[in-house]
Amino acid sequence: MKLLLSVLIAALLLLGQLAPDAGAAAPEKHYQDTKELQLQDMLVLYLLPDMQRQLAGVYADKLTALPDIYPYFVDIDHIEHVNGFRGFVFVLTLHVYPTVGPHISVGEDLMTYQISAGPTAKLAKLVHLKDPDPSAFPPNYKDLLRHRQ
Repeated sequence: MKLLLSVLIAALLLLGQLAPDAGAAAPEKHYQDTKELQLQDMLVLYLLPDMQRQLAGVYADKLTALPDIYPYFVDIDHIEHVNGFRGFVFVLTLHVYPTVGPHISVGEDLMTYQISAGPTAKLAKLVHLKDPDPSAFPPNYKDLLRHRQ
């Protein structure tokens, strides 16, 4: 497992990570399967259970149900070696777009993880960027909002 995670992260770095786009409002659309995208998806799948746990607390006072996180609504914004080339301590920043019901967007969050040998993944920083927009909820899903409008 440790070797797999290390290989995944090293491959992402070697394949040339995309530069973060500060103005991005939604996940980037990919129309072709690439090794880089496959490796990103595997890394997101590895982190998904912890991401779910962390965001459950963020949305507890906003929603009556836990939000879902789908791997295709997670963008890897930035990856860096903390201790130099082939150093196996990484900082990974993800843009996360949680949903409820039939993919109703409930917000946007920026999560930064430190990943190191073990493998261990520790949330270093979580920034909640956007709350649910009540006007985006169909009438039959408004009961998912804690503070309905």
